[in-house]
Amino acid sequence: MQTGSLIRDDGVLLPFDGSAVERGGLRLVRVGQRLTVDLLDDRVIGLRIVGIEPPNGTM
Repeated sequence: MQTGSLIRDDGVLLPFDGSAVERGGLRLVRVGQRLTVDLLDDRVIGLRIVGIEPPNGTM
């Protein structure tokens, strides 16, 4: 399962786990990649590339 962290534009570091990656349908994220981040109570629950829908079309 993939894990990592991201840095918001305001410098806040947010960790994420494999479920956030799977939910967005991503296989790879590059360093510096701009993403749409879905949060729930300051927890990352989804990562998406703007304009690319997840495989099941939900988010």
